[in-house]
Amino acid sequence: MDRRCRVWVIDDDRSIRWVLEKTLEKAAMDVTCFESADRVLSYLDKEQPDVVVSDIRMPGMDGLELLELLHTRYPDMPVIIMTAHSDLESAVSAYHGGAFEYLPKPFDVDEAVQQIRRACRQQVAGEEKPSTEFIDKEKVIIGEAPAMQEVFRAIGRLARSNITVLINGESGTGKELVAHALHRHSSRSSGPFIALNMAAIPKDLMESELFGHERGAFTGAQTRRTGRFEQADGGTLFLDEIGDMPSELQTRLLRVLADGEFYRVGGHEPVKVDVRIIAATHQHLEGLVKSGSFREDLFHRLNVIRIHLPSLRQRREDVPLLMMHFLKSAAEELAVESKVLLPETEAYLSQLDWPGNVRQLENTARWLTVMASGQEIHIDDLPSELRESSETQSSYHEDWRQQLRDWARKRLQEGGEGLLNEAGPDFETAMIEIALEHTAGRRQDAARLLGWGRNTLTRKIKELGLERS
Repeated sequence: MDRRCRVWVIDDDRSIRWVLEKTLEKAAMDVTCFESADRVLSYLDKEQPDVVVSDIRMPGMDGLELLELLHTRYPDMPVIIMTAHSDLESAVSAYHGGAFEYLPKPFDVDEAVQQIRRACRQQVAGEEKPSTEFIDKEKVIIGEAPAMQEVFRAIGRLARSNITVLINGESGTGKELVAHALHRHSSRSSGPFIALNMAAIPKDLMESELFGHERGAFTGAQTRRTGRFEQADGGTLFLDEIGDMPSELQTRLLRVLADGEFYRVGGHEPVKVDVRIIAATHQHLEGLVKSGSFREDLFHRLNVIRIHLPSLRQRREDVPLLMMHFLKSAAEELAVESKVLLPETEAYLSQLDWPGNVRQLENTARWLTVMASGQEIHIDDLPSELRESSETQSSYHEDWRQQLRDWARKRLQEGGEGLLNEAGPDFETAMIEIALEHTAGRRQDAARLLGWGRNTLTRKIKELGLERS
């Protein structure tokens, strides 16, 4: 850009205005701050910025009303919406209103600068605006953790597209919910959404389930049967646990994706279909490709866009919100008064590992709604397996903490100083190396596991001298 980018920041929180003003000025941008959207209106007739960065919830006119006004008057002006109320509904409203980007608080400052620079380039250089769309709250997906904000953004951007999507995440993380959201807000929303779990169907029935069969195709086939592909024509077919698909069916699926047609079992006439595929798995498909149990060409057909769903232990801050929601839902389902968690119970549940993820948490809420004796849920009210697993986890977590304490005591006895300066880089180095090893060097994925943005990870790698290792 030949000139400095002009950015307007609107937020009733003085500290947010100060941080963004100093950061963006350091990044060679011209910044003007406003404490309310109402104050912005009097300036708009005199001048317009290249980019607007606005909070949602403020006194007077809120950020979404401002977004609507700006989108009407200046449709090409990029508006970045930020909010501490980082939930799916906020993401929906922002993208639906035409926001360029959605920035949940607390945000990574480097990530914020990157987004604003991208918006500046679009406005100043006339770059094409990236495609975005909205999602809504019909099927609730709850999450304030940074990893879930990435999921919300992905859903918003992909909803308008018919592109193939691969969703990966552990069992119970909500992969089908995401698939539903992608379908509901696509151009195929009026068409059917058909789900098929590959792991739940006997191998010898899978071909007929997917492609249907003609009468007399095999013993017991008394009539023609329509398969899931035909049922999903004009809509979306969600193939859950795609990693469990037998190799011979992988070949047939590949042909459908390539040609848009297939043959029913026992059939001789091709059946043409128009179907969007969303696949999901809890397995590491790259590993299955290397072992030869999953076709590499099919993997590349499916892996056009990937959405990763974090495990519950990677988003512990969401446990209280989710449990509150599930307790309320269970109470409505059973027509009883909703129970509440005591603060100590909330904290206790948040430190568990939840191997069954959100599904296990939901089942626990149902169990507590029926079995807990009072309206307030105490730790002693929890199922015994949760109390037992906590003891094991506490012991494991305490081991490394105790070792750290022992090291600190020893260093102090030796006359050591600046312990944090000594231990901090070593700790961060170990965490970064382990995360990169776990993700085969993929920095975006490693940053997510560490709870950072990609830019933060890149900066840390440079600071710690890990580029050379």
